[in-house]
Amino acid sequence: MAKLKTSIDSSFWDFNVASPQLHEGWVKSVPGDPFPLDGSVASRVLRPRQLSVIGNGLPLPVIVPSLSPTSPKDLGSFCLQSLLLKLANPRWWLTMTGQFRPRKLIADVKNEISNAEEFDLSTVKDVAKHFINKSLYSFGLTSQFAFPPSTSLLLAIEGHGEKERLRSKVMVFHKLPDHDLTLEAAWPQLFVDHKGKYWDVPESLSVDLSSLVSESGLRYHIGMHKNSVNPQAMNATNGNPPLSLLPGLCAKVAVSYEKIKYFWRDKGAAEQENEEALPYDVRLKEPHAAVSGIIGSTFASWIWNGRSLSSIDSREDPEVSTSKRSRHNADLFGSVCYSFQHGKFTKKYGDLTRVDARLDISSASAFAKKILNGSSSSTAYVSEQPSASPRLNLIFQQQVAGPVVFRADSRIALESFARKNGVSVEDFICSLSYSLKDLESGKIVAWYSPKRKEGMVEFRIWLRPIMLRTWLDAIPLMRA
Repeated sequence: MAKLKTSIDSSFWDFNVASPQLHEGWVKSVPGDPFPLDGSVASRVLRPRQLSVIGNGLPLPVIVPSLSPTSPKDLGSFCLQSLLLKLANPRWWLTMTGQFRPRKLIADVKNEISNAEEFDLSTVKDVAKHFINKSLYSFGLTSQFAFPPSTSLLLAIEGHGEKERLRSKVMVFHKLPDHDLTLEAAWPQLFVDHKGKYWDVPESLSVDLSSLVSESGLRYHIGMHKNSVNPQAMNATNGNPPLSLLPGLCAKVAVSYEKIKYFWRDKGAAEQENEEALPYDVRLKEPHAAVSGIIGSTFASWIWNGRSLSSIDSREDPEVSTSKRSRHNADLFGSVCYSFQHGKFTKKYGDLTRVDARLDISSASAFAKKILNGSSSSTAYVSEQPSASPRLNLIFQQQVAGPVVFRADSRIALESFARKNGVSVEDFICSLSYSLKDLESGKIVAWYSPKRKEGMVEFRIWLRPIMLRTWLDAIPLMRA
């Protein structure tokens, strides 16, 4: 079933979206935007651990390719990333990751050799200088300390050669019996909006308490977030930053109820114990047709609304931008999903075809205002709100051979069905995954986003909540 809990988690500032822009392998989703695609949700495994798992059993460190556009276009998007250092003991570990962009080096070396009158020692020296160009390289240092029985501290720092400022992060995880408590501070914190634009918030601090999903389907999330200093556009040439990223201190509460109804469901092969009957992925083991839904409410209060602002890199005055943000806000959200699966994902061919169709309403109030006011000029701002239009998310999965599965995620704004120029796909992600049978629901995923022009290789795993917490204790290279 599609990830319904994304609707409540993405309302806060701590929701991770997979991205190769940073060494940690994820950035934050902008609260108030349409719900992110399921295929874009970041792995629960820390990036150093991902690289370790992907290269498991190899005699040399694995080199993982990725596509990550950067502002100096001559550097190119193609990157090579590797785990350079790993030190660990039962209560502490330290890793170092390195990244290299070869495009500029290849072009510079080629030009140097072609322009040289003769190949001598001076030519070799000139060529060697290009290899030490710091803009080609970036690094990431990550360390985690475990404090028994249920607390851990994560410290991370990374530097990119083409940028002067280092990125620093501190995270504290604390596991309660039925909740997860997270504190995170970053200088700066990178966010991505629904248009694929990146925004750097120079100082970001958040505290979140999230309940585990109960058997009744009830779940709640409480958080407090503080942005300091104006957000800076990373790859956007125009437009104002999202209101939720402007300076301020916000307290937010969300409550949701989730329910699923099966029209039919086949559990037959899942109960057999022979090796051939075991599925490649336990979450794809049952053919079914079902409908599920989630409904919830949020309440947010900007305790400090960020009035003392300096100039912002935008045509609009910062005071006006912040004034558009309501001091207190209550809203409803919801999703309904239909899921159909053929096959049990146990055979080598033709044993998995799955389709999920999910309708999301991320802001009932914005949607209602848009309907009631129609096309009147007074609602121009409401119409521009990304949450004012419901979104249709479509997910298609097809077994290619054995544990290899092709997947396509797409998101369409319903208002585009009424446009004369036809329906436009707002976002799209395609991927190939290789399921690791021994891990029940672990897989190596290679994905690409045409909209962001990004792609990377990840290790992702899913386990039931109790099993996941046990696994976290056993393998400290993972986030809660």
